Amino acid sequence: MSDDPEACVHPAHREFDFWIGEWNVHDADGTLAGRNLIEPLFGGCALRETWNGTAGLRGTSLNVYSEARGSWHQTWVDSSGSLLTLDGGLRGAAMVLEGSNPAREDPAVMLRHRISWSTIDGDPDRVRQHWQVSRDEGQTWETAFDGRYARR
Repeated sequence: MSDDPEACVHPAHREFDFWIGEWNVHDADGTLAGRNLIEPLFGGCALRETWNGTAGLRGTSLNVYSEARGSWHQTWVDSSGSLLTLDGGLRGAAMVLEGSNPAREDPAVMLRHRISWSTIDGDPDRVRQHWQVSRDEGQTWETAFDGRYARR
């Protein structure tokens, strides 16, 4: 089976392209949190993230737009053994993906995750990733990570 050059031409396949690049990522306090590489795969049919955190956490995600589902999907795995699956799409100018998984410290507690990515002030060389977590089915949210990307 060969690559189909017509496979990923729907405009939605380009919605997350603003995240493509090599990035230095700082937390909200300005401390370097890590480096991230986002690269297109298979002629733009998917994106692969390669994260290297300054505290030693390494991880990767695969991101794909599914025409059949009409949404984006991300699967994240990392060196701590975490697995997170998220689904969603553009909301205004932000890519917003959400999903649920059991809390590591208490698997009886389900956590909802909502992660958004958006350019900062429309600057293609700066992106904000805001990861929020809810323990009460989305009634209240707390910030798990507020990253500021600067293109390398």
